[in-house]
Amino acid sequence: MSCNFKMMLCFAIGCVFWHGWAQAGSAAGQDSYREVKWEELVPASWHPEKIFEKFDLSQFSDNDPRADKVLEAFNEAWRNAPANPALQGQRIKIPGFVVPLDWGHDARLGDFLLVPYFGACIHVPPPPANQIVYVRADDAPVGEGREVRLMDIVWVYGTINVERNDSGGMGASSYSMKPDKVEPYQ
Repeated sequence: MSCNFKMMLCFAIGCVFWHGWAQAGSAAGQDSYREVKWEELVPASWHPEKIFEKFDLSQFSDNDPRADKVLEAFNEAWRNAPANPALQGQRIKIPGFVVPLDWGHDARLGDFLLVPYFGACIHVPPPPANQIVYVRADDAPVGEGREVRLMDIVWVYGTINVERNDSGGMGASSYSMKPDKVEPYQ
């Protein structure tokens, strides 16, 4: 073997080991949380649009009392939207908007709802329950010492649980999290 070939072989082996070590090192930090998209919170088997198949909406007038039944069925499906059981107990990170439920001592962030879009839960109706995460903040550390306000965008890191919660007028949630960290979305 030529000297150049041996050097290239050593370099290649070194790169493989370094790459593996670098990946293992990053897994111990924030990368040990799997990033979850909001779509993953919805079970593939859930199809709320099927509610409308039961009604011929083209036959309704503006003040048709049957429209109230459609709205009631739709709201019921939203409140009882099922969770994705595959997420139970996973360490995840998920971005979303903050809807505070209360504030802890010293004006620190308390429990809040994490929602996928701006204005959710503030405007009626709230998102389906499987698109709301109840975050039990208990003064969770907030990155960069920054105060978190209503409708700020944040990353929440922690273990997600399939757990139903009802926060009154703000909406029901199919999930809860006790965050390890909350940080501003970058």
